[in-house]
Amino acid sequence: MKRLVYYPFVFLIVMCPILVLAGQKNNNSGFRKAKNHIYVIAHRGAHKGIPENSLAAYQKAIDLGCDFIEVDIRTTSDGKFVSVHNADINKYTEGKTGLVKDMELAQLKALDIGAKIGGEWEGTQIPTFEEILKLCQGKIGIYLDLKDAPVPGLMKLIKKYHMERDVVWYIPASHLLQTGNKGKAFGKSFTMPDPGAEENLNIVLSKLEPVVVATYMGVLTGSFVETAHGHNVKVFVDEKQGTEAEWGEILSWGTDGIQTDDPEKLIAFLKGRFK
Repeated sequence: MKRLVYYPFVFLIVMCPILVLAGQKNNNSGFRKAKNHIYVIAHRGAHKGIPENSLAAYQKAIDLGCDFIEVDIRTTSDGKFVSVHNADINKYTEGKTGLVKDMELAQLKALDIGAKIGGEWEGTQIPTFEEILKLCQGKIGIYLDLKDAPVPGLMKLIKKYHMERDVVWYIPASHLLQTGNKGKAFGKSFTMPDPGAEENLNIVLSKLEPVVVATYMGVLTGSFVETAHGHNVKVFVDEKQGTEAEWGEILSWGTDGIQTDDPEKLIAFLKGRFK
């Protein structure tokens, strides 16, 4: 889950004329409250034994009581937005290959991404972003990880479903700093910059004034969290090992949210910890 690659959507941010300097002042009063003392983010949905990034995985996360689902978004050749992590579909189906960006929505919808997981999931389809919004509206937040998609088009759908305050956008901080953008293009939703190394954190906090920042294990420390909290900023971290020992360490630093591949186990751990 460690972030290593900055995805091509950022070039759409750089080129888009509406992305001008505009303050998204740090006011977390409208940020959703955690259900289990800290935020539980279901990475690609609750996908243990369920096709990842599927409506079924997202519904499972809702049923478990997660705070956010992590959604990977790509654009089809006919301009539709779908939830697929990889650039190609090779991993998800038997005997089918190809890049998501080269396929039309109808072609992607014809794929069965469930059969490889188990017979009970046979016929599971790749969901569109709009289908995900319909499912999640009023039930759970969305941690949006753009792989290849334009911000304005996604914002149009988010506004259509009145979900601006339910969406956090994972974006490398370097790109927001390069464009001088603090959030106008993202409306009332929340940009969630990843500062990379801890040494970058102060400049990110002061120049971008986020409500929440993203990081991963290997970068996260107690001082990282302390610095963010000193600016009234929350910290979400990607787990690495997904063990109770690691979660305990994360909690000891006062971290606000964990992105996990096992949200059910994490929620049980939190309930035992905070009972």
